[in-house]
Amino acid sequence: MDYIQRKQMKLLVADGNPADSQQLQLYLGQKVNVISVLKGQQVLDILVQHPVDLLITADKLPDMTGFDLLRAVHEQAQYKNLPVIITTADHSQKTEAASAMAGAFDTIRKPFIPIVVVKKVEQVLELEYLNQNLTSEVRRQTQLAEDRLASSQRLYEETIMALAKTVDAKDRYTRGHSQRVATYAKFLAYRLGWSDEEQKRIYYMGLLHDIGKIGIPEAILRKTSRLTDEEYTVIKQHTIIGYNILNYVAEFPELKIGARWHHERYDGTGYPDGIKGDTIPVYARIIAVADTYDAMTSKRSYRDILPQDVVRKEIAKASGQQLDPKYADIMILIIDSDKDYRLHEQ
Repeated sequence: MDYIQRKQMKLLVADGNPADSQQLQLYLGQKVNVISVLKGQQVLDILVQHPVDLLITADKLPDMTGFDLLRAVHEQAQYKNLPVIITTADHSQKTEAASAMAGAFDTIRKPFIPIVVVKKVEQVLELEYLNQNLTSEVRRQTQLAEDRLASSQRLYEETIMALAKTVDAKDRYTRGHSQRVATYAKFLAYRLGWSDEEQKRIYYMGLLHDIGKIGIPEAILRKTSRLTDEEYTVIKQHTIIGYNILNYVAEFPELKIGARWHHERYDGTGYPDGIKGDTIPVYARIIAVADTYDAMTSKRSYRDILPQDVVRKEIAKASGQQLDPKYADIMILIIDSDKDYRLHEQ
């Protein structure tokens, strides 16, 4: 609660001792709107016309006790939950117990200690403000949390995109590859009827499936001639490197799946682990289809983009061997619906 909000709240003080009343006015007048009266009946009269947020009453007033006043106030439906603080010069446990039994929120001892008075009143007013504005406060706090979450999500997405672009930048012939694979994988998930959340999840995996190439020498990545056996062994390590990098992302443990297993083959002859069929994680099987499609529909150093009919035949040929037949069939349906061969231009 800020200064303006606090000044808008009303505090009613009832004390037959003008000196004590003036002290409370001095301590609290700069922080909250204070009304002071001498008698209990004056409090009751004021409450009929002017609602207040907190009542501070002495335990002894000229016309009644503070406890009687407290009960009379709480008997009114409008003020049954009004917080009341009792001030007293009697420091005995009996008086404190009587205050609690009467329904007082707290007690303040006389002679007053300024810091104690201020802190106790601020505490009560803060609670009363929250109670009165619970719905709007919950809405405000929820919006703040959502804004922070959205900001974190944007940072997360921007970081992933930056990493993907960093990897692709190492090889001018595959620039944009990670983003295209992510887009195709997401589209496959959409055609499979996956939820928006699952589509987003596999999109992120696709973006970072080649993150391990950060650890591969550029001379090998950019080589235009056939790789030697030794070079091929090195480049295969990008799956393990990527897995190890993404293994540190505790908030998204599945992220590393695409990185490690997108080169596994459905028939078990892939790498790095040689697993096959349904033992290959489903995310990796889908990314493998997207990766294969992009490899054939993007320009490379040694060839141009393959014609669409050739791409279709190669996907069909790889079905059941390199690729999961289920997802290869979905890719073929997508190719068949792409009459103008525009999908690869993503």
